[in-house]
Amino acid sequence: MKIVPSLSFRGQCREAFEFYAKVLDGKITAAIPYADGPPGMPVGEQYKDWLMHCWMDVGDQSIMGADMDVDWAPNIDKPKNGFDVTLHTPDKAEAERWFNALVDGGRATMPFAETFWSPGYGGLIDRFGVPWMVNTVPAEGWTPKG
Repeated sequence: MKIVPSLSFRGQCREAFEFYAKVLDGKITAAIPYADGPPGMPVGEQYKDWLMHCWMDVGDQSIMGADMDVDWAPNIDKPKNGFDVTLHTPDKAEAERWFNALVDGGRATMPFAETFWSPGYGGLIDRFGVPWMVNTVPAEGWTPKG
């Protein structure tokens, strides 16, 4: 089994996934605009270039995404709430690099720092409104400095 989060955007899916692919060294394997939908699919002209499906692989993990508007997703304009995309790595420098790249243009909800459970952890909402947690998995025997 594979659990794949699906992120929703309002016309920024392509930009967001290109950014995520760069930050996470991912590979976008599908980016299908609404214009390429089945013949007769009712799509407003303003949505033709928006993505109805995007898929990115990062190692053995994946993330899906799509653009939606209030016409068919009434809460899409509300802040994302109740979930985070979470990244885990044993490499603190890599975690901090991910955090710093993802928070650029967004805002930190918890600055990247050592915690009682991790040598380096941070929370953020990126410039696309997606919440993230970035966690360094502690090595065996690690204990917090504080």
